[in-house]
Amino acid sequence: MLRTVIANPGIVFKDHVVAVPLDHSRPDDGETIEVFAREIVAADRARDELPWLLFLQGGPGSPGTRPFGQDAWLRRALRTHRVLMLDQRGTGRSTPITARTVQGMTDEQIAAYLRLMRADSIVRDAEILREEVAGWVPWDTFGQSYGGFCTLTYLSIAPEGLRNCYVTGGLPGLTATAQDVYARTYPRVAAKNAAYYQAYPEDAAAIRRLSDRLTAEDVRLPDGDRLTARRLRLLGSAFGMSNGFSNVHWLIESAGLGAEIPDAFRYAVTSETGFVDRPLYALQEYCYGAPGSATGWAAEEAIALYPEFAEKADPLYFTGEMMFPWMFEEIKALRPFAGAAEILARAQDWPALYDPARLASNEVPVRAAVYHDDMYVDAGLSLETAAAVGNVRTWVTNEFEHDGLRADGERVLGRLMDMATGLA
Repeated sequence: MLRTVIANPGIVFKDHVVAVPLDHSRPDDGETIEVFAREIVAADRARDELPWLLFLQGGPGSPGTRPFGQDAWLRRALRTHRVLMLDQRGTGRSTPITARTVQGMTDEQIAAYLRLMRADSIVRDAEILREEVAGWVPWDTFGQSYGGFCTLTYLSIAPEGLRNCYVTGGLPGLTATAQDVYARTYPRVAAKNAAYYQAYPEDAAAIRRLSDRLTAEDVRLPDGDRLTARRLRLLGSAFGMSNGFSNVHWLIESAGLGAEIPDAFRYAVTSETGFVDRPLYALQEYCYGAPGSATGWAAEEAIALYPEFAEKADPLYFTGEMMFPWMFEEIKALRPFAGAAEILARAQDWPALYDPARLASNEVPVRAAVYHDDMYVDAGLSLETAAAVGNVRTWVTNEFEHDGLRADGERVLGRLMDMATGLA
């Protein structure tokens, strides 16, 4: 294990790198990957015996948060905890998965590798870290969004490693298929589109003009990809965030009406829709793979059922956090994964990520914020899960979008911690 100490005003970092089996079901075959985690502690408490708080990031496919200064939720956590910021396997400084790292692999090899990137493997990595970093002491976890999915898997596989669990915007449907998820998602995304056009009615004509132009002209992005109307619509993935509407509006405004689409707009769209360091995010339907249940490009199948999302509809609706097969042909960073994505979409031999019987008898306290209007994680499914899992207490609120942790982290995490101690 490699440790590097870094000093920052008010906080101290310590970096941990551990070798873990690529396939935890075959720990003795010798093939390993690296998993990185950053320990963060308040400088004035660095020598104190503090409980651990493992942060499980959203995504899938996103690394742990890099603290620029201190996020509000992190300041709250550091009052009482030593935080471990995990780069989940395949992300960040853990052995990464990108178009470059899979060069030379066959579609079948890539698909087999990707199958080992799900929540069950992440949890088993965390248990190795708990041994190496915390000496097997049970720790608290804090799961944001997909991190909540990982939390329920953790409670299914290794509840003995957990003391308290906090979840924000991330209680998954325990038995929901990919098809179930998107049947609920499209109406919510449609509502967000309607709200967007109510906030910025002038954008309806501007977006239609831009879409028609992208269909008629061969507009190229800085990496050589063609910017199509359907790629433009991927920007709607931001609509579930507190600043999502304004970010898309100002980006559309920056496209302008001149003879040339500005470079700044092209670079921004590339950044937002390029998936350069997040192919796992584009492959996210595999999160819903369950025994005997193929995900089957559920988002692609479902969109045909909603005429408001038709390409010729007015106003033009953005798609949300939906991933489509065409993306793996048209987006440079995803092309190496096209064949593997198809294999994963048809697979039915998935291991279960949740153990309903074990969860029903769960004794680990779980305190969860459920965002009533969450575009990404259905509140109805979250509440069904809360009712089915033992020792879960929820805070249901419509004050925040999915990024409540970013918008007011001090209050959100503080409320959950107060719930755990009986103060709320």
